[in-house]
Amino acid sequence: MKIGKMTIQETEDEIVEEFEMFGDWSEKFEHIIALGKKLPSFPAELQLEENKVRGCQSNVWLTTDLRDGKIHLEGDSDALIVKGLVALVLKVYSDHTPDEIINTPLTFIQRLGLSASLSPTRSNGLDSMIKKIKFYALAYKAKMNS
Repeated sequence: MKIGKMTIQETEDEIVEEFEMFGDWSEKFEHIIALGKKLPSFPAELQLEENKVRGCQSNVWLTTDLRDGKIHLEGDSDALIVKGLVALVLKVYSDHTPDEIINTPLTFIQRLGLSASLSPTRSNGLDSMIKKIKFYALAYKAKMNS
């Protein structure tokens, strides 16, 4: 077992391995919902328009802050499956540097076949969430370099 924070790629590999235990997509979606239920509670006072992710059919909120050069992410959704997707994306990206987030391609979604198993609106929402996180990473990088 690795000591310390895993890389984005290692976290993705772990997620793919975790999902291989499940036989079909109904079991995988049950697991996604369970992951969402484990998300730390998201304060109601942060459920603001400026924290909403545009392009999601459900309400999705995302907040970030920079701690010791790493981006800490928190998020929530009012839809069970989407909340689970938020949990997966946060697990992969939270507490990594802006450069790591910008330069590491996200592969677990394709490797799981997740996009093909989601409705088009959920898939678009997932893409919007990832774009917003990469935008935050670019903004933090620019701020750190100025």
